[in-house]
Amino acid sequence: MPNPENPGVSRDNYDFSRRDFLFAGAALTTLPRFSMAQSPPPADALKPVLARVSFKVNGKDCDLELDTRTTLLDALREHLHLTGSKKGCDQGQCGACTVIAGGRRINSCLTLAVMHQGDSITTIEGLGTPEKLHPMQAAFVKCDGYQCGYCTPGQICSAVAMLEEIKAGSPSHVTADLNTPPKLTDAELRERMSGNICRCGAYSNIAEAIILTAGKTA
Repeated sequence: MPNPENPGVSRDNYDFSRRDFLFAGAALTTLPRFSMAQSPPPADALKPVLARVSFKVNGKDCDLELDTRTTLLDALREHLHLTGSKKGCDQGQCGACTVIAGGRRINSCLTLAVMHQGDSITTIEGLGTPEKLHPMQAAFVKCDGYQCGYCTPGQICSAVAMLEEIKAGSPSHVTADLNTPPKLTDAELRERMSGNICRCGAYSNIAEAIILTAGKTA
């Protein structure tokens, strides 16, 4: 068919050439990617890099040789067999893996074990025993602050560290006056414990247990 814009060139030929050009360009940009994806990674890249790490867990010195990619949670559960800290979401969203490291509560699934060289770490096993419960553990039992219990270790560790934060005067996002030490108000409690999710919905009982413990330890 004649091309009105250029009578010497057929529109059919023009369209065919344009499609050819587009297909050729697409092939040139994708072929290198396919070849790279099919190339096997170097053998050295598959070998784990091991490192020694020493820290104190629940008052006991621990010395481990770990893959540098091992999370603190996996080091506690798989290598030290302290299974109280739970693996919930494994993305730092639920708080079930909360432990106290260096005096601060952290999500142990989001940090590497090798980053805690020399740290003092407390898990739920280190807070108390069935024979001698920590006040927070006893309050959770008294107030029925759990149902399935999966989130409870993280809830308790977080609550213990949270009360210490308030005692130390550390503000939160809802602290109104940064020049005045924060108090354990309902808003402060909810904000500070918001990183710990209870899928059973026992929040009111958890809050009651925390308030009860705060009154006994004030």
